[in-house]
Amino acid sequence: MRYDIVITKTDAEIERCFPVMRELRPHLGVADFAGQVKRQMAQGWHMAFLQTQGEVRAVTGYRISENLAWGKFLYVDDLVTKQTDRSKGYGAALLDWLRAEAIRQGCRELHLDSGVQRFGAHRFYLGKRMDITSHHFAMKLAPKTDQSSNPL
Repeated sequence: MRYDIVITKTDAEIERCFPVMRELRPHLGVADFAGQVKRQMAQGWHMAFLQTQGEVRAVTGYRISENLAWGKFLYVDDLVTKQTDRSKGYGAALLDWLRAEAIRQGCRELHLDSGVQRFGAHRFYLGKRMDITSHHFAMKLAPKTDQSSNPL
């Protein structure tokens, strides 16, 4: 399988990723996508894509960070293969690239979260020798509208 992996830098590269990324993040709108990506890139987030024959087949969003629990690590926010291209090795190649990128960046670990309903993705990650190491908890927060509001 011949492919190229490109870290996005230009608006055109960002826009090429939208249709594939939207398969994982259907709430995203095309009008806001590039702006959101650029804001995240300004904070150290990266987006890369795998292409063959000039077509984007898989996309990832990731960041390098450091914390007390893991030391320096690469965190995968997004990893998606185009629906019609799944099980062709593109996602595996992109995850292998992410692992190599983490090593190149001096990271000690690679992490990602996956929705509990994504059974196919879980089989894929386990097949790539990843471990399930925690439960992730979340809480939605209402935006702060009144400075005098009691947070409790």
